[in-house]
Amino acid sequence: MKEIKQALVKAGDDVRATGPMAPSITNFVTIDFVANAQIAVGGSAAMVYMPDEGEVMAEIANCIYINVGTLMPSHGDTMAAAAKRAYEKSAYVLDPVAIGVGELRTKLLSDMKEYPPKIVRGNASEIISLAKMWGLIDSDKGSVRGVDSTDTVESAKASAEALAKFTGGAVCVSGKEDIVTDGERTVRSFGGSEYFARITGSGCSLGGVCAVYASVTDPFTAALAATNAYNVAGKIAEREAKGTASFKVAFLDALSNLAGEDIANCEMEVL
Repeated sequence: MKEIKQALVKAGDDVRATGPMAPSITNFVTIDFVANAQIAVGGSAAMVYMPDEGEVMAEIANCIYINVGTLMPSHGDTMAAAAKRAYEKSAYVLDPVAIGVGELRTKLLSDMKEYPPKIVRGNASEIISLAKMWGLIDSDKGSVRGVDSTDTVESAKASAEALAKFTGGAVCVSGKEDIVTDGERTVRSFGGSEYFARITGSGCSLGGVCAVYASVTDPFTAALAATNAYNVAGKIAEREAKGTASFKVAFLDALSNLAGEDIANCEMEVL
């Protein structure tokens, strides 16, 4: 745990010092929240949607973020092109929102097995469903209700570890308690807030923040740094919030004030 904490401190401080840009191809509902969360932790945001833009950003950035929510026909080409180029030149974070819904989304996510992400961020059902889609587990679990999970974080542990081993990166499973794994090490992160489930964009923005940290460190440390940052800031914001709107503002305030030491001091346990 000591080495993990040291890596978290360095990741948090390096992002503040360098301000890495982590471009996103994300859904229309959460663009603002994703961008502001990336900026709050010390990164820089850029939202792109055209295929040539995605490829260029994948070349000039250390990591990009791809979120398959609210797909439009053109997004399939953009996401595929950006993911392929990022796989070759840099790295990308994938959020398989609403996996299994619609032909375009299903084809896009199925094809990504050939050029996998370095970090997958999703709820339990999304992680189980992606592992099943890629043939990494034999399970009937993994049903989604829109963008909501019908499975527990604990039930997704084996799927997350299988995905991480396959990609050579890390997987973050978000829920009441979160787990992050690289297939060998698995850590549970505590904290957060019940308000996360009552606002739109908390999961999507977490994926964007994963990409910011992945710009300066390895996938496991990046995913855990982002998760811990959210859990620490969520606890702080909940104490100040009077409702969902004030929570969102307080959360971004808390996120913007976190240092590497705060991220490392989040309550964690190695599983």
